[in-house]
Amino acid sequence: MVCGKKRDMIIYKRIKYNKKIGVDFVLSSLNSDDVRRMVKEENVRFIRLQFTDIFGKLKNVAITANQLEAALDNQIMFDGSSIDGFTGVEESDMYLVPDPSTFVIFPWMSNGFGKVARMICDVHKPDGSHFEGCPRGILKKKIEELREYGFEFFVGPEVEFFLFERDENGKPTKEIQDYAGYFDLAPDDEGEKARRHMCLTLEEMGFYIEMSHHEAAPGQHEIGFRYDDALTTADNVSTFKQVVKTIAKEHGLHATFMPKPLTGKHGTCMHLNQSLYKDGKNAFFDKNDELQLSQEAYYFIGGLIKHAREFAAITNATVNSYKRFVPGFEAPTDIAWATANRTPLIRIPATRGEATRVELRNPDPTANHYLAFAAALSAGLDGIKNKIDPPGCCNENMYDVDERVKQKEKIEKFPCDLNEALNELEESELMKQTLGEHTHRTYINAKRKEWFEYAQQIHDWEFNRYLNE
Repeated sequence: MVCGKKRDMIIYKRIKYNKKIGVDFVLSSLNSDDVRRMVKEENVRFIRLQFTDIFGKLKNVAITANQLEAALDNQIMFDGSSIDGFTGVEESDMYLVPDPSTFVIFPWMSNGFGKVARMICDVHKPDGSHFEGCPRGILKKKIEELREYGFEFFVGPEVEFFLFERDENGKPTKEIQDYAGYFDLAPDDEGEKARRHMCLTLEEMGFYIEMSHHEAAPGQHEIGFRYDDALTTADNVSTFKQVVKTIAKEHGLHATFMPKPLTGKHGTCMHLNQSLYKDGKNAFFDKNDELQLSQEAYYFIGGLIKHAREFAAITNATVNSYKRFVPGFEAPTDIAWATANRTPLIRIPATRGEATRVELRNPDPTANHYLAFAAALSAGLDGIKNKIDPPGCCNENMYDVDERVKQKEKIEKFPCDLNEALNELEESELMKQTLGEHTHRTYINAKRKEWFEYAQQIHDWEFNRYLNE
């Protein structure tokens, strides 16, 4: 995150940046009084109270500034039975509990009618207790459990997206915007202008943008922003996706986070760079180890590998997600880890010291990011609690390793489709404990329905292959 000219207006955390180790230390967060002051001083007329359903879709209730006190007093109610995966009509009353530290003003929504801001909310039940199906609450609960062991969880996601053309009616088409490749520039990279606009908008909203570029596939892009604590980062992913889609539309484009929109091209991922901190220091770094990794880092890797098939349906949530896992496109098909190559499930980037991290390479941005972070943390923490050693490091290209060798080394395959992943999730006691019984059951039931609908469809490939039989 950065400090700009309108610092008090646009950022929700005031920070001090330590250039030596590259960590943002939070000095103070916006509180309710700050929000009241900024709403008045900046002529904010509407506040969007945002939250996600269990599938990661961003929702909101818009209130006028006159209702701000009611919102800050947790009095804004909504019908939970109308939100996918929440509750039935017999227990539908839910309350939004805004987090003042997430207050930010949308740069694109002033236009003469007063400014529009947002706060991200937790969902509570009428008795004031946390709703067990609130994804943000699920992540917060897992973070609190981690703190009992003296750790803080930091995440840096790499969120990619595609830009497609819109037709004369503004509807998304299947036409990609350009045919550029990795790190190409304008004029081949025709999305550069929109991407630059996205970066500047995100910076106005408090993001620390590290880089942006065209990705490997035609029409594919990436904007990298600085890592932070897991909850802040999850909130940032919500904001990031909203900004990317909004600015793309202003440029006559459609932004999609669909994992594999183009056959035979690279897919879209959301690599998760994860690290634990203890007493202000990176707990994954040990200068005396051969790989300069701590024992906690090895155990964390062991937990991720042990539970990877169990959390796959959370981190890779759609039918399309599994079209990405084919050899040759840097997507992991094998549950292994490496220090260099990008073909296994887990990679340890070369940087060490305070930048030491474990990169989980299977997630994609269709996942509910709150649940994905919670699932990955839960698996890693289980590795630490139960001292799960990872298997040996696999630095060879996993696509070229003989299947018999993989079987001998007991290297498991990542699930090949959503149905297989759901079977694993259903049997996982750890994921059931992480998500809670309500979300675990509701999520599986909804995704089973999604799979069943997909399995009944007749696809063009089938016509082309079988019509003459």
